[in-house]
Amino acid sequence: MGSSKLIGIVLLVVGIALLYFGYQSSQAVGNQVTEALTGRFTDQTMWYLIGGAAATAAGAFLTFVKN
Repeated sequence: MGSSKLIGIVLLVVGIALLYFGYQSSQAVGNQVTEALTGRFTDQTMWYLIGGAAATAAGAFLTFVKN
């Protein structure tokens, strides 16, 4: 297994974990109130979701696409 594939797997796992934490944070009562009043999630939740999506995409690319 090459080092890029190993890094890809690690990024994939970290990205999925960040997406999970972002989803859990978005379902919290305080975040639901903030979203209802402002129409946006909190900054922390957005960073979890954006970071998770980026890490998952990069991990999937390194794991499945790059040789």
